[in-house]
Formats: sequence, C-alpha cells, structure tokens
Amino acid sequence: MNLYSLTSMLTGADSATSWHQPGMRQLTKLEIYSPDEGRVVVGKVDCDSESSIASRFHITKYPTLKLLRNGQATKREYRGQRSADAFASYIKEQLRDPIKILQNLDEINELEETKRTVIGYFERQDSPEFELFRKIAVNLKDDCQFLAGFGDTVRSMHPPGESIVAFKASITKEDDAFTGSLSSYDELSIWATERCIPLVREITFQNAEELTEEGLPFLILFHDPEDTESVKKYTTLVHSELADQKQNINFLTADGIQFAHPLHHLGKSKKDLPLIAIDSFRHMYLFPDYKDAYVEGKLKAFLQDLYSGKLHREFHYGPDPETTSEAAQQDENEIPSPTEAIKKREKPTTPPESTFKKLAPSKNRYTLLEKDEL
Repeated sequence: MNLYSLTSMLTGADSATSWHQPGMRQLTKLEIYSPDEGRVVVGKVDCDSESSIASRFHITKYPTLKLLRNGQATKREYRGQRSADAFASYIKEQLRDPIKILQNLDEINELEETKRTVIGYFERQDSPEFELFRKIAVNLKDDCQFLAGFGDTVRSMHPPGESIVAFKASITKEDDAFTGSLSSYDELSIWATERCIPLVREITFQNAEELTEEGLPFLILFHDPEDTESVKKYTTLVHSELADQKQNINFLTADGIQFAHPLHHLGKSKKDLPLIAIDSFRHMYLFPDYKDAYVEGKLKAFLQDLYSGKLHREFHYGPDPETTSEAAQQDENEIPSPTEAIKKREKPTTPPESTFKKLAPSKNRYTLLEKDEL
C-alpha cells in the first residue's frame, strides 16, 4: 500500500492496516482475510519503501496493527494474538455500536459510578448532530460510555429544537454541558477527549505497554486497592498544581499489591503504602516523604529535579552540596584537599533501575526501531 492507495482507502470503509518490513509471513493470513467485507478494508504498508507513511502514523516497531476510522488512527492499536480469528474478533468488537439508546431517563440513574459518560439528547436519530456524536463515540468508546436519547423520551432534558451533549464523571456529579457547536467535529472531539481521557490514569498490566510506548516518564501513586482517599487527594493535587506538566510526564496510579515488584525495588512493601515515585525508564526515584507531597510546590520541585537532571546526577555523584549549620561553623580557612572533595562529591546513592521499561514492547514480540534511550 502506498500513500495514494491509503488516502483512497481512508475515504471509504474503516480500515485495519499493518505496518511491517518485507518478508513478515505472519501477516499473510491477515492480508487475505476481511472480517466484515464492505465495512472493513484490510491493508498493509511496507515501511521500508513507504517511510513517509510510517512517519505520519508514528510507527516505532514491526509489525504494528492499527485501526483507522473517520480518516484517523484510533488511539489504541491492536496488541492481541496474531491470528486471523483473534483479529476478526477484535474488528467485530470495534464495529459494535458504541452508543446505548435510552428508552427512558431512569436508565441514567443506573449508570456505573466508576465510568465516565457522555450523554446526547437529540430531537431525531437521523439528525446531523447525532451522526457527529456517533463519530466521536466510535473514537472514544474505550474511554467513555456513550448514551443517546431522542424525541419524547428526553424532551425534558433539552430546549425544543436544540440538541444537548453533556458529560458525567459519575452519577453523583452534575452534568458538564458542551457549549460549542454540535456541527463542528473538532470542537466536540477536543471537548470529549479532554473529559474521557483523564489527566490521572490507572496503570494496569493490560495497558502498561501502551502507556510506556507514549514515551513520557511516569509519576506514580502506589496505593492499597482499598484506599480510594489517597487516589482522590493525588488526583486533586495533580489537577491543581501539575496540570501544566502533562506534556512532560504521565500521571498514574497503581495498585500497590499488583505492582509489588516495583515496590520491592524501591525497598518498600504494602505496609509503606501510599507512596509516590518517578519511573524515568532508566531509574526509579522515590519521593522522600509522602506527606510532603501535599505541601505546596514540593511535588512540582521533585519533577523539576527530574527535568534538570538533578535526580540522575545525584545517582552518580551523591547529593548536591547543601549549606548546613555544621558546615557554616567550619573554619572558612580550612580548605579540603582535592581528593577529599572528590570523595565527598562521589558519595554513592542507589536508586533502582526502571521496572516499568520492562513492560514496554518486547523484542521477542516486535522488531523495534532504533531510537534514543529515554
């Protein structure tokens, strides 16, 4: 597949496209198998000869299987078993209607509290506003649940002749209504994406590969699974003090029981939860005192120490020199010898190596393209 044929394909049915190097035989069955003829086109791209396409879709490993819908790659690529049957099951699940149609308003009260929800109230199901709403639902169905109601069923929820789209974080919170144009795909997509994909996410063994592939260091709250209060406090802290850092860091929470291995590397265990740490994909750095994280500016300073290289520098050379009362009392004429100064500077520290980098795409499963070490 070249750029011309890919562009032509994007204007028609949904497409499932594999990026690979020449001679990858495991894709043979997939390229001749169409899970839903007429609705899905299966194609392949030789990234050696079509490097511009590979660059456009940020391909970093072979084979990569992506689903393209509405002319765009979906957020999550296919990472399942490489067989025609497994791939067909995946495609059929992707083709499932992501929108639940409301039969009565009482169904809204039956929503799962833990799921984010986008609800559309429309006059008619054949309206252009609902068609745009469906496109957004298709792209974000893994992150939010989508509901829609029409006509008399939802008449009390919107002004006559005017459609309304609203977001619910949970059934206990008020609706956050979309105030932009329901004829603008970009406006609605940005609004829904900001609400469906939270600033603070939970890392699991199921999504760890995807999160590591984003390439940003992790700031992780490790917590007991029964401890929801620390998650709420951490989320509030990130939103209030660290939201402007989202381009530089991934804010995550992790079940400290499931992820006991990273805790062990930090010299901690379940009894030490909750705690906060950075995983830079080279080393892990423990935030010294969990309680201090909620002192204004402390956690942001910890991130700045990562960006500046201070955390990594102290790994190799020991803590940066600090002025102490004891040092102030030292005779100002007493100058340490060069050897003593070097020894003092090179006091060893032992932050453990990254454990989450081991959950990144494996060389046993993919051919990884060379890139700079994170």
